[in-house]
Amino acid sequence: MLIVVIVIGLLYALPNLFGEDPAVQITGARGVAASEQTLIQVQKTLQEEKITAKSVALEEGAILARFDSTDTQLRAREALMGVMGDKYVVALNLAPATPRWLAAIHAEPMKLGLDLRGGVHFLMEVDMDTALGKLQEQNIDSLRSDLREKGIPYTTVRKENNYGLSITFRDAKARDEAIAYLSKRHPDLVISSQGSNQLRAVMSDARLSEAREYAVQQNINILRNRVNQLGVAEPVVQRQGADRIVVELPGIQDTARAKEILGATATLEFRLVNTNVDQAAAASGRVPGDSEVKQTREGQPVVLYKRVILTGDHITDSTSSQDEYNQPQVNISLDSAGGNIMSNFTKDNIGKPMATLFVEYKDSGKKDANGRAVSGETGRGD
Repeated sequence: MLIVVIVIGLLYALPNLFGEDPAVQITGARGVAASEQTLIQVQKTLQEEKITAKSVALEEGAILARFDSTDTQLRAREALMGVMGDKYVVALNLAPATPRWLAAIHAEPMKLGLDLRGGVHFLMEVDMDTALGKLQEQNIDSLRSDLREKGIPYTTVRKENNYGLSITFRDAKARDEAIAYLSKRHPDLVISSQGSNQLRAVMSDARLSEAREYAVQQNINILRNRVNQLGVAEPVVQRQGADRIVVELPGIQDTARAKEILGATATLEFRLVNTNVDQAAAASGRVPGDSEVKQTREGQPVVLYKRVILTGDHITDSTSSQDEYNQPQVNISLDSAGGNIMSNFTKDNIGKPMATLFVEYKDSGKKDANGRAVSGETGRGD
């Protein structure tokens, strides 16, 4: 019995002896999945560039091309990046060289962390000042809108310390009326009188804590989605302290690519679809001056008006759910100003399609005359 256990143990330890192959991994970006057609395109590109691969296979929605040397791996990466475009992430990786007969019995090499395998360790800090500053701006817009709606006159609105604000009124009567009205409308604000004709509003401790927690959790979710594009085995994305996030990518070779993907910035725009332009004109790029062509996730051209209805700056929260037809949907919460903008726009444009445009800014790898990085913009509509 002991001999059987030892033999089985040695058998499942064998994959650790075969090492790893230099590889290039191609994964879909922003919801685009690699397919058989993508596999054919990769094989054709390698053949045209006279690059020999040990194997090229479609595995779990990603394409993995294995090579004999790192030099060949780097040549393949450069060739594929020029062909695949922004729809796919082309990254260097190391793939286990386990023989098929061992893989068939689920024998895999031991997963090694950064201490044994090497890789990349990122420590990121969430910019809380910017996040809470945006919330402060939203509170200012919201209170201004409420006061105008109620017809309470005021003279000035100023930012205060600790992401608060102060509003000056003509007299104490208007100030007291505003405090009574706004306190009911904004339970997450602590509103009090200040001086003879001013009020001061600050976010409650609970609201500040909630905003900080949301900012960190949102960034963790974004980073996890981006790490998935790199295809790293057993990555670590976790919170450290109040406002920091640790990202560990064991075995990653392409550190510059990892930094680019993790550090990309993005925003959302809501725009009206120009239905007056036919598909043929859209495909050829012949559109009016007030419009531009963007592509859907499937690569279909859509003509959007350049005027932005609303940006993601007005989004205060978002959740995923399912609609009445059991289809996935995203629910967003807007601040007061954003809610008014969206309400007024949709009221005047009932029945007209609206698009959500995802705009991402990436490091293009180029520098300007002053040596600063030049960002490239990519946009996709849904």
